[in-house]
Amino acid sequence: MKSVELKKLPLKKDIESKRILKKSATAHRALAELKGVVSSIPNESILINTLGLQEAKDSSAIENIITTHDDIFKAELNLDGFKSLNAKEVQNYISALKKGFSLISKNKILTNNDIIQIQSELENNNAGFRKVPGTALKNATTREVVYTPPQDYDTILDLMANLEQFINDESISEFDPLVKMGIIHYQFESIHPFYDGNGRTGRIINVLYLVMNNLLDLPILYLSRYIIENKGQYYTLLQEIRETDNWENWILYMLDAIEEIAKETIVLIGEIKKLIFEYKNTLRDNYKFYSQDLLNNLFKHPYTKIEFIEKDLGVSRVTASKYLNQLAKDGILKKEKLGTGNYYINEKLIEILKR
Repeated sequence: MKSVELKKLPLKKDIESKRILKKSATAHRALAELKGVVSSIPNESILINTLGLQEAKDSSAIENIITTHDDIFKAELNLDGFKSLNAKEVQNYISALKKGFSLISKNKILTNNDIIQIQSELENNNAGFRKVPGTALKNATTREVVYTPPQDYDTILDLMANLEQFINDESISEFDPLVKMGIIHYQFESIHPFYDGNGRTGRIINVLYLVMNNLLDLPILYLSRYIIENKGQYYTLLQEIRETDNWENWILYMLDAIEEIAKETIVLIGEIKKLIFEYKNTLRDNYKFYSQDLLNNLFKHPYTKIEFIEKDLGVSRVTASKYLNQLAKDGILKKEKLGTGNYYINEKLIEILKR
């Protein structure tokens, strides 16, 4: 298939049909409710860590990097005796997400240099934008080339500079921010500026864009679960724009994803919040060593270890070990051994995250 000449943004036509405007309104309501629910969790790192790892797992799965919850949380422990390249890649994803959130938090802008840093964290290299031609997107089954992105380095730079301006300059387009997010995702994936990690980088950009536009305070709306469940449609609709310039179905797909995942995340956070209060009451009523920092640790790290407790509570190794072993003895946590070290699982939280 010949390369499609990508048009610069903004779009020259109005794509906000009645169906899109109607769906935008319901997606915004779901996002607003999610934003409110997020503010009820006392420690933001709890959601960034737990939901971020969930997204990292799902986003990586779209690229056929398959792992399990168990492997992901073990990888975070960095204990001797555990090796999983796929889990390491998922850990790179959460690091890239946190890096992106840190970069946009101050000025609420996302530059191409930021995007390169995100991809570098994700892929653990410094390759930057593609300089060598030959990249083509193929059908996973037939290996037929379905789309050839821009090949020339100068063209990639030019298109990315245009995309950067579109992302950050609100005066360029009057489209609803959620519609713009769909346009940005299409354009980034079609430019395909990196040798590797374009899909995952693009999905990180999605949630960062919502934060930049104050639609969320934390980057915790992750669309990868929806994309996995509707993967064929995802690629079909991207290709439909390239071949027919039909935007409506793609934008509706993205708006459906935002609304559905926002509603699912509201329920998930509600279950986590309920469990936090359950643990808080149990720990406060039965353990003299209870503290908010301890509670936060057990939810920030579904698999925790002595070193995490030492750091978060500012206690000695002996004391941290005593706390965790007592909680394991009483069935609050489950103690496991890996290599020469131990780790402790918040099983009830894991059950929620696996649903």
